[in-house]
Parts: sequence; C-alpha cells; structure tokens
Amino acid sequence: MADPSSYRPEPGQIPDSPGVYKFRDEHRRVIYVGKAKSLRQRLASYFQDLAGLHPRTATMVTTAASVEWTVVSTEVEALQLEYSWIKEFDPRFNVKYRDDKSYPSLAVTLNEQYPRVQVMRGPKKKGVRYFGPYGHAWAIRETVDLMLRVFPVRTCSAGVFKRSAQIGRPCLLGYIGKCSAPCVGRVTPEEHRELAEDFCDFMAGRTGTYLSRLEKEMHAAAEEMEYEKAARLRDDIGALRRAMEKNAVVLADATDADLFAVAEDELEAAVQIFHVRGGRVRGQRGWVTDKVEAVDTAGLVEHALQQLYGEEKGEAVPKEVLVPALPEDTAALAQWLADRRGSQVSLRIPQRGDKKALMETVHRNAQQSLALHKTKRASDLTTRSRALEEIAGALDLDGAPLRIECFDISHLQGDDVVASMVVFEDGLARKSEYRRFAIKTFEGQDDVRSMHEVVSRRFRRYLQEKLKTGEWDPQDAVGGGEVPEDDGRPKRFAYPPQLVVVDGGQPQVAAAKRALEELGIDDVAVCGLAKRLEEVWLPGEDDPVVLPRTSEGLYLLQRVRDEAHRFAIQYQRGKRGKRLKSGPLDEVPGLGESRKQALVKHFGSVKKLRQATIDQICEVPGIGRKTAETVAAALAGAVPAGPAVNTATGEIIEDENPAPAGASSERGTEQ
Repeated sequence: MADPSSYRPEPGQIPDSPGVYKFRDEHRRVIYVGKAKSLRQRLASYFQDLAGLHPRTATMVTTAASVEWTVVSTEVEALQLEYSWIKEFDPRFNVKYRDDKSYPSLAVTLNEQYPRVQVMRGPKKKGVRYFGPYGHAWAIRETVDLMLRVFPVRTCSAGVFKRSAQIGRPCLLGYIGKCSAPCVGRVTPEEHRELAEDFCDFMAGRTGTYLSRLEKEMHAAAEEMEYEKAARLRDDIGALRRAMEKNAVVLADATDADLFAVAEDELEAAVQIFHVRGGRVRGQRGWVTDKVEAVDTAGLVEHALQQLYGEEKGEAVPKEVLVPALPEDTAALAQWLADRRGSQVSLRIPQRGDKKALMETVHRNAQQSLALHKTKRASDLTTRSRALEEIAGALDLDGAPLRIECFDISHLQGDDVVASMVVFEDGLARKSEYRRFAIKTFEGQDDVRSMHEVVSRRFRRYLQEKLKTGEWDPQDAVGGGEVPEDDGRPKRFAYPPQLVVVDGGQPQVAAAKRALEELGIDDVAVCGLAKRLEEVWLPGEDDPVVLPRTSEGLYLLQRVRDEAHRFAIQYQRGKRGKRLKSGPLDEVPGLGESRKQALVKHFGSVKKLRQATIDQICEVPGIGRKTAETVAAALAGAVPAGPAVNTATGEIIEDENPAPAGASSERGTEQ
C-alpha cells in the first residue's frame, strides 16, 4: 500500500486547464482514468487526508504509485480522450459496464452486391444497417418472416447463394415467394437493392407512406377486378401490420429517442436503455456494473453514454437522449454526441407527459435487472469465495489467490510442441489475458524442459515491468535473467499471479519452481494438478495434498487446469493443421499467396514449376528475376514427392492435369 504523498506532484506543477489524468500502480499499469475542467483542482482533491476520501477513492490512491496527465484545449476533447484511454487501458478502478448478454440485432448488409437480411451479434461493421437490439433472436426471425412476404430480400448465406447460382435453381424460399431469387437472375442487382432499401425504410419507422401506397394498389386492383392481386396485397398489408404490432407505440409524436434509467445501491448499479424509433420501442438492452469508484447517478449516466455511443456515428445516435440525471459537463457531452451524429442532439431529463411515464417504465426494468443480477450473483460469489479460501488453506498461502495462472504443454509425439497460459481472476476466466507459446529452445518431447521455458518467458515479461521502475536488478537473478526490449506500452504480463498452477506432477512443479528461483522470484506460490488421481503437488514435497472430491477448491483447480488443456490443444491442432497444409512454395521467403497462386496456375503444378528454367519463371506476371532465382533454388533443395498411384489398379498416374489455382501441393492430380 503506497502513501499518496510519496508521488504527489509539486505545488504549481499541475496546470489549471482541462485535461485527462491517469493513475498507475507499482507495475506501471493504468488503474484509473479521469477528466477534469481544471486538472489542478481535481488532482488536489485526491491528495488530502485519507479519512476525508470516499473508501473506494482511498483504495485507489493507496494502490496507485504515480499520476500523470495530458492537457487538452476543450472539455469535448477531454471527454473523447477519456473514453479512448478507458477503452485502451481497461483500468480496474473505472466503472465498466458488462452486458447482461450479447444482444442480437437485425442487420442488412448493404455493403454487398446482393444485400442480405440476417441476425448479427457483436461489434458493428461498416456498410451494414442495424435495427434493434432485440431481447431474443427469435423475435427478429418472427419479424423478418412476416416482412419477407412483402420485401423478399435474400436471407441465405454466401455458400447457399453461390450453390444456387451454380445449379441454376433457387432455394425453398425462392419457390414459396419469400425471396426474389437474385441468385438465378429473377431480379437484377439494382431491383434487389431497391427491395433491401424499402425493407430498411420500413424498419426505420417510415411505415405510413408505404402502407398507404399498398392500400391504394389494393383498391385499384379490386376496381379492375384483379381479385387475386388485391387479395395478395391485402395479405401483405396484414403481415406488415402484424410486424408493426410487435413494437408497441409508446410516444404518439413519432419521436426518435433513447431513454436511460439507473437502479443502484452502494455496491452495484444497473442501467437499462430503451431505443424508441418512430414512436415505437425498437430495442432494449441493459448493463450491470460494480461501483469500483466513487460515482453518483450522473456519473453512471455519463459512463453509459460513452460506452453506448463511443463507436457510433450518424443516425445510430438519436436526436433526443433522455436521462434520469444530467452529467456534470452536460454541454460538453451534448456537443460530443452532436459531433458523432452530425447534427444537434438534445440531452435532458423528461419532466412530464408520455416521456416521463415511459422513463418510469425503463426505471422499473432497471430495478428488476439489478434484483435479478444480485440473486444470481449471491450464490455464485459465495461459491467462488469459498473455493479460493479452500485453496489458500490447503496450500498454506497468506491470502486467497485472487489471480491464478495455469500452464499446460501440448504436442503430438514430440512435434509442434506448444504451451498455453490461462488466467482466472476472482475465480472467473479472464480470456483477454490468455497467452499461448511455441517452444523455441529445443525440439522433441520434454514436458519438464518445456514447462521451465514457458514459465521463464512469462515471468521475464513481468520482470521487465519491474525493471522500468527500478524494483528489480538483473544481477539478482541466477544465470543473468535477460529481459526483452520494452516498447513503452503497458503489458498484460505486468500483473503477477498469487498462484501458478501447472498441469502435471512433481517434475513439472519442480521445473516451474526452478524457473522462478532462477529469476529471483520468491513471492509466487506454485502447485501442480496431476490428472490420474487429481492430486495437488507442492514443490519439494514427497506427498501430495489431497483435497476432498466435494471440495469447491478442487473443482476450481480442475476448471483452471481443463481450460489450460483445452486452450493448448486448440493451438497445437491449429499449428499442426497449418504445417500439414504447407508445400514447397510456402518455404520461399517473400513469396506471398497471390504470387504462389500465379506460379501454380501458370505452370499447372509444382512438379512442372520445378522443371522450369529461371527465364520461364520470369514470364509469370509479378515475378522478377531475383524472385525467380529464389523460387528455383528453394524447389531444387526440396525433396520431390513420390508419384501419385491409383489405389484401385496400382497404376502410376502421370502429372498431366492442371492443379487448382490455390494448390501448393507437390502433385497436381487428385488423390
């Protein structure tokens, strides 16, 4: 625990201007990012008597070891820089909203020649029009199914589309009238795009004009006694109205707005957001967060606005944003939203009428979300805490191992030897900090030596951070302890674990412990979990620690070990598959995929390419003489593959058929 006075800036050193500041801990990891109208006044508030600070703020300033700041010209710039730094550094003491779930959206891929309607999750892509988010994917599919009757836009995948184009027959949707079948040319690309744009217009709320047009066409068809056409238009209108009914009208004036509500207690807060477009609720989402910093409702709203609109532009930012409390820098935040939208955005608290009534509904949803989250987490948190306490007691640790790292080695009969590192914090997997390693110092099967190398490499990265701050002297390490160069950016390896778990028994545990001792690290516990009897091995002990089969601690160690095993096998299989698919041309330095394909396409096979002269190779577009010489030398040194054999007749197949453009195999004939 650091004394804030030890890193307090000198009087007059902090400028009295807008800016953004960062607190860093002893490992130089950013733990808090904030902004201020006056850096001098804001930072001075942190360096007062600890008794006068909020408990969470006091914890932050005693965890920090330094503070730095960046001056900007306006409060809007400070808001943008704060958002960028929070996203980049993921500070542990900043409010971070975590989604209750990955909300699906209805997406129209207008960036394709034939736009496709589909369900999408995750980050938004350029050139794709999104509607939602929706609470459930089935709600999207029901809406789309109703609307395809009127707007028969493509919904199939690229593979299905390509297959239908090859065989000249559309899929089932094309036969039943729910797809215009652009794959077989029933409509032109322009006509299909017009259908997709009409679909988007209807989903965006411009429904009245389109329904009026369909009704006029229906009446005109009836007057001309085209009763089948009139009946079809009547059914189309009914389908569109049923699709509209799925989104209840909440605001009569066709308002486009997002409504935010917050429910909170001393420890956590839940945010609910209703997306209203054209007066109808088009989407809903919610977040929950731990209140790791001293923040009020206005601060929670500001963080939510940053997270929701930080990556959005254009119409994704509505004209009106309704909130329960206005942030401190309301004008700057409104300007930031306006810059993202491209026009003015109203940020205000609803005072009366339908909007206030709807805000109360959103607030009730936030309260229910917080209550449900607490019900789920209570049991979960209790179980994880008990598991960590059991591990600490069984291994005789000073405290609960809040950060556990597990290492596993994977190979196939000594080939493609790799290792994995998985991280669990507070009993939960932290996948963003998983790492994988390829064994570099030797070849062959030696799990003990591999474990020593991987643990050494991981903790050299940790010592690199300590070296920057002067906390570690390379002379303290046995055998020199070389540290790789630093590029100045914060590293994920900067945080040390309280416990290292290795997949294996006494030999692997001894190797990991020896790697730590050689680097002079003596404050990280090590244990191994053997698969056979699920025994826990400690360094230097002849007998294992046996945890009860019903122990939550043993269950957590098994989860950590199994996750490391899964991650290692995934990497090893991928590496092996890549190696097996490689050919002689893959070994040519500087030869990319395009030029490899051009060479094989030009000569028909690698065998014929090997027989070609340098002048003949130079005839291939994009291949210069130096590259041709390199290719010829590489192929001359490669061992030719044996001839292809027809397994039914025993006949040797001559290499006369041309190879496919992307082939890099030795033979051009089929196996």
